[in-house]
Amino acid sequence: MKGSEVRTDVGAFYTPSSENDISIYIHIPFCERKCSYCAFVSFCLDKSEREKYINSLLEEIENFSTPKKVKTVYIGGGTPSLLTKDEIFAIFSKLREKFDIVENVEITIEVNPNSVDEEKLRAYKEVGVNRISVGVQSLSNKTLKSIGRLHTKEEAIEKLKLIKKYFDNISADLILGLSGEKSVTKYAKELIKLNVKHISSYMLEIHENTKLFNDVRDKKYRPLDENGMAKSYDKLVKFLKKRSFKQYEISNFALTGYESKHNLNYWNYGEYVGFGVSAHSFLSHKRMANADTLQGYYKREQKEEKITNAMEIEERIMLGLRCCLGVDISILKNLGYDIQKSESYRKFLKEGEIVEDDGKFYLLPKYFKFADYYILNLLP
Repeated sequence: MKGSEVRTDVGAFYTPSSENDISIYIHIPFCERKCSYCAFVSFCLDKSEREKYINSLLEEIENFSTPKKVKTVYIGGGTPSLLTKDEIFAIFSKLREKFDIVENVEITIEVNPNSVDEEKLRAYKEVGVNRISVGVQSLSNKTLKSIGRLHTKEEAIEKLKLIKKYFDNISADLILGLSGEKSVTKYAKELIKLNVKHISSYMLEIHENTKLFNDVRDKKYRPLDENGMAKSYDKLVKFLKKRSFKQYEISNFALTGYESKHNLNYWNYGEYVGFGVSAHSFLSHKRMANADTLQGYYKREQKEEKITNAMEIEERIMLGLRCCLGVDISILKNLGYDIQKSESYRKFLKEGEIVEDDGKFYLLPKYFKFADYYILNLLP
Protein backbone atom coordinates (compact mmCIF):
# COMPACT_ATOMS: atom_id res chain seq x y z
CA MET A 1 0.00 0.00 0.00
CA LYS A 2 1.29 3.47 -0.90
CA GLY A 3 1.32 6.42 1.45
CA SER A 4 -0.99 8.28 -0.92
CA GLU A 5 -3.72 5.75 -0.12
CA VAL A 6 -3.27 6.37 3.59
CA ARG A 7 -3.42 10.13 3.16
CA THR A 8 -6.94 9.87 1.70
CA ASP A 9 -6.12 12.58 -0.86
CA VAL A 10 -6.22 15.44 1.64
CA GLY A 11 -4.16 17.52 -0.77
CA ALA A 12 -7.27 18.05 -2.86
CA PHE A 13 -8.72 20.39 -0.24
CA TYR A 14 -6.07 21.00 2.42
CA THR A 15 -2.99 23.19 2.02
CA PRO A 16 -0.42 22.46 4.74
CA SER A 17 0.39 25.29 7.13
CA SER A 18 3.03 27.80 6.17
CA GLU A 19 4.87 30.40 8.21
CA ASN A 20 2.43 32.97 6.87
CA ASP A 21 -0.86 31.64 8.26
CA ILE A 22 -2.50 30.67 11.54
CA SER A 23 -5.74 29.23 12.89
CA ILE A 24 -7.93 30.85 15.54
CA TYR A 25 -9.80 29.10 18.34
CA ILE A 26 -12.35 30.93 20.51
CA HIS A 27 -13.63 29.34 23.71
CA ILE A 28 -17.21 30.03 24.79
CA PRO A 29 -17.62 28.54 28.28
CA PHE A 30 -21.37 29.08 28.60
CA CYS A 31 -23.54 26.06 29.43
CA GLU A 32 -27.16 25.66 30.47
CA ARG A 33 -26.21 22.59 32.47
CA LYS A 34 -23.03 20.56 32.81
CA CYS A 35 -23.23 17.12 31.14
CA SER A 36 -22.28 14.24 33.44
CA TYR A 37 -19.13 13.31 31.44
CA CYS A 38 -17.88 16.83 30.66
CA ALA A 39 -14.41 17.81 31.87
CA PHE A 40 -14.12 20.92 29.70
CA VAL A 41 -13.95 24.38 31.26
CA SER A 42 -17.56 25.53 31.19
CA PHE A 43 -19.90 27.39 33.51
CA CYS A 44 -23.54 28.34 33.94
CA LEU A 45 -23.27 32.14 33.87
CA ASP A 46 -25.85 34.82 34.57
CA LYS A 47 -26.41 37.72 32.16
CA SER A 48 -23.99 40.16 33.83
CA GLU A 49 -21.18 37.57 33.99
CA ARG A 50 -21.76 36.66 30.34
CA GLU A 51 -21.47 40.32 29.33
CA LYS A 52 -18.27 40.64 31.34
CA TYR A 53 -16.82 37.56 29.65
CA ILE A 54 -17.69 38.68 26.12
CA ASN A 55 -16.21 42.14 26.77
CA SER A 56 -13.02 40.54 28.11
CA LEU A 57 -12.87 38.24 25.09
CA LEU A 58 -13.23 41.16 22.67
CA GLU A 59 -10.52 43.03 24.56
CA GLU A 60 -8.17 40.04 24.32
CA ILE A 61 -8.72 39.84 20.57
CA GLU A 62 -8.20 43.59 20.22
CA ASN A 63 -4.84 43.39 22.01
CA PHE A 64 -3.44 40.64 19.79
CA SER A 65 -1.84 41.43 16.46
CA THR A 66 -0.15 39.38 13.77
CA PRO A 67 0.77 39.91 10.12
CA LYS A 68 -0.24 36.33 9.36
CA LYS A 69 -3.35 35.35 7.46
CA VAL A 70 -6.11 33.41 9.21
CA LYS A 71 -6.99 30.15 7.42
CA THR A 72 -9.46 28.63 9.91
CA VAL A 73 -11.62 29.82 12.79
CA TYR A 74 -13.23 27.48 15.32
CA ILE A 75 -15.76 28.54 17.96
CA GLY A 76 -15.89 25.85 20.64
CA GLY A 77 -17.10 25.40 24.16
CA GLY A 78 -19.01 24.98 26.33
CA THR A 79 -22.03 25.68 24.20
CA PRO A 80 -21.35 28.38 21.57
CA SER A 81 -24.94 28.13 20.33
CA LEU A 82 -25.96 29.90 23.55
CA LEU A 83 -24.41 33.08 22.12
CA THR A 84 -27.02 35.67 21.21
CA LYS A 85 -27.19 37.13 17.72
CA ASP A 86 -25.63 40.38 18.99
CA GLU A 87 -22.79 38.49 20.70
CA ILE A 88 -22.08 36.55 17.49
CA PHE A 89 -21.95 39.76 15.46
CA ALA A 90 -19.69 41.45 18.01
CA ILE A 91 -17.15 38.59 17.99
CA PHE A 92 -16.97 38.31 14.21
CA SER A 93 -16.88 42.06 13.73
CA LYS A 94 -13.81 42.19 15.99
CA LEU A 95 -12.16 39.22 14.22
CA ARG A 96 -12.56 40.79 10.78
CA GLU A 97 -11.38 44.15 12.09
CA LYS A 98 -8.18 42.68 13.57
CA PHE A 99 -7.19 39.87 11.20
CA ASP A 100 -6.47 39.28 7.54
CA ILE A 101 -8.82 36.37 6.90
CA VAL A 102 -8.29 34.37 3.71
CA GLU A 103 -11.07 34.20 1.16
CA ASN A 104 -11.60 30.44 1.47
CA VAL A 105 -11.44 30.42 5.27
CA GLU A 106 -13.12 27.54 7.10
CA ILE A 107 -15.25 28.85 9.99
CA THR A 108 -16.78 26.28 12.34
CA ILE A 109 -19.15 26.77 15.25
CA GLU A 110 -20.24 24.08 17.69
CA VAL A 111 -23.97 23.89 18.42
CA ASN A 112 -26.27 21.83 20.61
CA PRO A 113 -29.69 20.81 19.25
CA ASN A 114 -31.59 22.38 22.15
CA SER A 115 -30.02 25.85 21.80
CA VAL A 116 -29.69 26.43 18.05
CA ASP A 117 -32.55 27.98 16.11
CA GLU A 118 -33.29 29.52 12.73
CA GLU A 119 -32.42 33.08 13.78
CA LYS A 120 -28.98 31.96 14.96
CA LEU A 121 -28.37 29.92 11.82
CA ARG A 122 -29.11 33.00 9.73
CA ALA A 123 -26.70 34.99 11.89
CA TYR A 124 -23.98 32.35 11.44
CA LYS A 125 -24.49 32.51 7.70
CA GLU A 126 -24.31 36.30 7.72
CA VAL A 127 -20.98 36.43 9.59
CA GLY A 128 -19.36 33.83 7.34
CA VAL A 129 -19.68 30.57 9.26
CA ASN A 130 -19.55 27.72 6.74
CA ARG A 131 -19.23 24.61 8.92
CA ILE A 132 -21.51 23.45 11.74
CA SER A 133 -20.48 20.87 14.35
CA VAL A 134 -23.50 19.39 16.15
CA GLY A 135 -23.22 17.78 19.59
CA VAL A 136 -25.56 14.86 18.98
CA GLN A 137 -23.67 12.26 21.12
CA SER A 138 -26.49 9.67 20.86
CA LEU A 139 -29.87 9.17 19.24
CA SER A 140 -31.35 7.29 22.19
CA ASN A 141 -33.56 9.32 24.51
CA LYS A 142 -32.75 7.01 27.42
CA THR A 143 -29.01 7.47 26.87
CA LEU A 144 -29.24 11.23 26.36
CA LYS A 145 -31.12 11.61 29.64
CA SER A 146 -28.66 9.38 31.51
CA ILE A 147 -25.67 11.60 30.58
CA GLY A 148 -27.43 14.89 31.23
CA ARG A 149 -28.00 16.08 27.68
CA LEU A 150 -30.82 18.60 27.30
CA HIS A 151 -32.04 17.51 23.88
CA THR A 152 -34.00 14.50 22.68
CA LYS A 153 -33.48 12.29 19.63
CA GLU A 154 -36.45 13.99 17.96
CA GLU A 155 -35.02 17.46 18.60
CA ALA A 156 -31.62 16.46 17.22
CA ILE A 157 -33.21 15.17 14.01
CA GLU A 158 -35.42 18.26 13.71
CA LYS A 159 -32.46 20.64 14.16
CA LEU A 160 -30.26 18.72 11.72
CA LYS A 161 -33.01 19.11 9.10
CA LEU A 162 -33.12 22.83 9.87
CA ILE A 163 -29.32 23.21 9.67
CA LYS A 164 -29.40 21.42 6.30
CA LYS A 165 -31.47 24.33 4.92
CA TYR A 166 -28.58 26.74 5.58
CA PHE A 167 -25.36 24.70 5.56
CA ASP A 168 -23.86 21.89 3.51
CA ASN A 169 -20.76 21.23 5.65
CA ILE A 170 -22.25 19.53 8.72
CA SER A 171 -20.37 17.48 11.30
CA ALA A 172 -21.88 15.48 14.16
CA ASP A 173 -20.38 14.05 17.34
CA LEU A 174 -21.13 10.58 18.69
CA ILE A 175 -19.83 9.01 21.90
CA LEU A 176 -18.72 5.37 21.91
CA GLY A 177 -19.03 3.29 25.07
CA LEU A 178 -22.13 4.72 26.71
CA SER A 179 -24.15 2.38 28.91
CA GLY A 180 -26.29 -0.07 26.94
CA GLU A 181 -25.02 1.04 23.52
CA LYS A 182 -23.10 -1.85 21.97
CA SER A 183 -23.10 -0.11 18.58
CA VAL A 184 -23.59 3.42 17.23
CA THR A 185 -23.79 2.45 13.55
CA LYS A 186 -27.57 2.87 13.52
CA TYR A 187 -27.09 6.46 14.65
CA ALA A 188 -24.45 7.07 11.98
CA LYS A 189 -26.88 5.71 9.38
CA GLU A 190 -29.54 8.22 10.47
CA LEU A 191 -27.03 11.08 10.51
CA ILE A 192 -25.89 10.35 6.96
CA LYS A 193 -29.53 10.48 5.81
CA LEU A 194 -29.71 13.95 7.37
CA ASN A 195 -26.86 15.32 5.19
CA VAL A 196 -24.08 14.94 7.79
CA LYS A 197 -20.77 14.87 5.89
CA HIS A 198 -18.40 14.43 8.83
CA ILE A 199 -18.67 12.25 11.95
CA SER A 200 -16.47 12.52 15.03
CA SER A 201 -16.84 9.49 17.25
CA TYR A 202 -14.96 9.57 20.52
CA MET A 203 -14.43 6.83 23.09
CA LEU A 204 -16.11 7.70 26.38
CA GLU A 205 -13.54 9.04 28.82
CA ILE A 206 -14.29 9.17 32.53
CA HIS A 207 -12.59 12.13 34.18
CA GLU A 208 -12.28 12.87 37.87
CA ASN A 209 -14.38 15.75 39.18
CA THR A 210 -17.28 14.87 36.87
CA LYS A 211 -20.69 13.50 37.81
CA LEU A 212 -20.07 10.46 35.61
CA PHE A 213 -16.90 9.61 37.53
CA ASN A 214 -18.87 9.59 40.77
CA ASP A 215 -21.71 7.58 39.22
CA VAL A 216 -19.31 4.92 37.91
CA ARG A 217 -17.47 4.81 41.23
CA ASP A 218 -20.77 4.39 43.08
CA LYS A 219 -21.93 1.73 40.57
CA LYS A 220 -24.84 3.91 39.43
CA TYR A 221 -23.59 3.89 35.83
CA ARG A 222 -21.96 1.07 33.84
CA PRO A 223 -20.23 2.11 30.61
CA LEU A 224 -19.18 -0.48 28.07
CA ASP A 225 -15.97 -2.28 28.94
CA GLU A 226 -12.87 -1.89 26.75
CA ASN A 227 -13.72 -4.95 24.67
CA GLY A 228 -17.24 -3.65 24.04
CA MET A 229 -15.91 -0.22 23.04
CA ALA A 230 -13.42 -1.80 20.63
CA LYS A 231 -16.15 -3.86 18.96
CA SER A 232 -18.40 -0.80 18.65
CA TYR A 233 -15.52 1.17 17.14
CA ASP A 234 -14.69 -1.56 14.61
CA LYS A 235 -18.34 -1.79 13.51
CA LEU A 236 -18.49 1.96 12.99
CA VAL A 237 -15.25 2.06 11.00
CA LYS A 238 -16.45 -0.71 8.66
CA PHE A 239 -19.90 0.84 8.28
CA LEU A 240 -18.60 4.31 7.43
CA LYS A 241 -16.01 2.95 5.01
CA LYS A 242 -18.80 1.30 3.01
CA ARG A 243 -20.56 4.70 2.85
CA SER A 244 -17.41 6.42 1.45
CA PHE A 245 -16.51 8.09 4.76
CA LYS A 246 -12.73 8.06 4.96
CA GLN A 247 -11.08 7.64 8.34
CA TYR A 248 -8.57 10.46 8.26
CA GLU A 249 -7.87 10.40 12.02
CA ILE A 250 -8.51 7.91 14.81
CA SER A 251 -11.89 9.40 15.74
CA ASN A 252 -12.78 11.37 12.61
CA PHE A 253 -14.49 10.27 9.40
CA ALA A 254 -15.52 12.37 6.41
CA LEU A 255 -16.64 12.36 2.83
CA THR A 256 -13.83 13.62 0.61
CA GLY A 257 -13.49 17.39 0.90
CA TYR A 258 -15.34 17.65 4.21
CA GLU A 259 -12.42 16.91 6.54
CA SER A 260 -11.86 19.52 9.26
CA LYS A 261 -9.17 21.92 8.04
CA HIS A 262 -8.92 23.40 11.52
CA ASN A 263 -8.07 20.07 13.15
CA LEU A 264 -5.73 19.16 10.30
CA ASN A 265 -3.78 22.33 11.08
CA TYR A 266 -3.33 21.17 14.68
CA TRP A 267 -2.21 17.72 13.54
CA ASN A 268 0.15 19.21 10.96
CA TYR A 269 1.94 21.17 13.70
CA GLY A 270 0.59 24.44 12.38
CA GLU A 271 0.41 27.62 14.44
CA TYR A 272 -2.77 28.73 16.17
CA VAL A 273 -3.94 31.31 18.66
CA GLY A 274 -6.63 30.70 21.27
CA PHE A 275 -8.86 33.34 22.83
CA GLY A 276 -10.94 32.89 25.96
CA VAL A 277 -10.69 31.11 29.28
CA SER A 278 -8.52 27.94 29.14
CA ALA A 279 -7.72 28.55 25.44
CA HIS A 280 -4.30 27.42 24.16
CA SER A 281 -1.98 28.98 21.59
CA PHE A 282 1.04 27.65 19.69
CA LEU A 283 3.23 30.39 18.23
CA SER A 284 6.96 30.65 17.48
CA HIS A 285 7.69 27.27 19.07
CA LYS A 286 6.01 28.32 22.29
CA ARG A 287 2.82 26.97 23.81
CA MET A 288 0.67 29.34 25.85
CA ALA A 289 -2.33 28.45 27.99
CA ASN A 290 -4.85 30.95 29.33
CA ALA A 291 -6.02 30.53 32.93
CA ASP A 292 -8.82 28.00 33.36
CA THR A 293 -10.72 30.12 35.88
CA LEU A 294 -12.67 33.25 35.02
CA GLN A 295 -10.86 35.25 37.70
CA GLY A 296 -7.47 34.21 36.32
CA TYR A 297 -8.58 34.86 32.76
CA TYR A 298 -9.77 38.38 33.54
CA LYS A 299 -6.33 39.06 35.08
CA ARG A 300 -4.74 37.69 31.88
CA GLU A 301 -2.89 34.95 33.74
CA GLN A 302 -1.13 32.65 31.30
CA LYS A 303 1.34 29.77 31.37
CA GLU A 304 4.07 29.55 28.74
CA GLU A 305 6.21 26.63 27.64
CA LYS A 306 9.02 26.63 25.08
CA ILE A 307 9.00 23.57 22.83
CA THR A 308 12.34 21.73 22.87
CA ASN A 309 13.59 19.51 20.05
CA ALA A 310 12.80 16.42 22.13
CA MET A 311 9.23 17.61 22.71
CA GLU A 312 8.74 18.42 19.04
CA ILE A 313 9.98 14.99 17.95
CA GLU A 314 7.50 13.32 20.29
CA GLU A 315 4.62 15.56 19.26
CA ARG A 316 5.22 15.23 15.52
CA ILE A 317 5.30 11.42 15.76
CA MET A 318 2.21 11.36 17.98
CA LEU A 319 0.18 13.74 15.82
CA GLY A 320 1.27 12.34 12.46
CA LEU A 321 0.57 8.70 13.27
CA ARG A 322 -2.92 9.37 14.61
CA CYS A 323 -4.08 10.74 11.27
CA CYS A 324 -3.62 10.69 7.50
CA LEU A 325 -0.90 13.37 7.41
CA GLY A 326 1.99 11.12 8.41
CA VAL A 327 5.39 12.18 9.75
CA ASP A 328 8.07 13.99 7.75
CA ILE A 329 11.31 12.00 8.06
CA SER A 330 13.56 14.96 7.16
CA ILE A 331 12.03 17.14 9.88
CA LEU A 332 12.81 14.48 12.48
CA LYS A 333 16.39 14.29 11.17
CA ASN A 334 16.79 18.06 11.42
CA LEU A 335 15.61 17.80 15.03
CA GLY A 336 18.28 15.18 15.73
CA TYR A 337 16.39 11.90 15.29
CA ASP A 338 17.10 9.56 12.38
CA ILE A 339 14.07 7.31 12.77
CA GLN A 340 15.07 5.10 9.85
CA LYS A 341 17.82 3.69 12.08
CA SER A 342 15.25 2.64 14.69
CA GLU A 343 14.86 -1.12 15.05
CA SER A 344 11.14 -0.75 15.75
CA TYR A 345 10.69 1.45 12.68
CA ARG A 346 12.35 -1.11 10.40
CA LYS A 347 10.28 -3.90 11.95
CA PHE A 348 6.95 -2.08 11.49
CA LEU A 349 7.94 -1.14 7.94
CA LYS A 350 8.86 -4.73 7.07
CA GLU A 351 5.59 -6.06 8.49
CA GLY A 352 3.57 -3.50 6.54
CA GLU A 353 2.10 -1.74 9.56
CA ILE A 354 3.64 1.57 8.54
CA VAL A 355 4.48 2.69 5.00
CA GLU A 356 6.93 5.19 3.53
CA ASP A 357 6.01 7.50 0.69
CA ASP A 358 7.46 10.77 -0.61
CA GLY A 359 9.67 11.40 2.42
CA LYS A 360 7.02 10.64 5.03
CA PHE A 361 5.88 7.58 6.94
CA TYR A 362 2.28 6.68 7.77
CA LEU A 363 0.42 4.30 10.01
CA LEU A 364 -2.18 2.30 8.09
CA PRO A 365 -5.73 3.31 9.13
CA LYS A 366 -6.57 -0.23 10.25
CA TYR A 367 -3.94 0.22 12.98
CA PHE A 368 -5.12 3.68 14.08
CA LYS A 369 -6.78 2.27 17.20
CA PHE A 370 -3.39 0.90 18.27
CA ALA A 371 -1.62 4.20 17.54
CA ASP A 372 -0.39 4.62 21.11
CA TYR A 373 1.53 1.34 20.85
CA TYR A 374 3.30 2.40 17.64
CA ILE A 375 3.99 5.91 18.92
CA LEU A 376 5.54 4.57 22.13
CA ASN A 377 7.80 2.20 20.20
CA LEU A 378 8.88 4.81 17.65
CA LEU A 379 9.95 7.50 20.10
CA PRO A 380 13.73 8.00 20.56
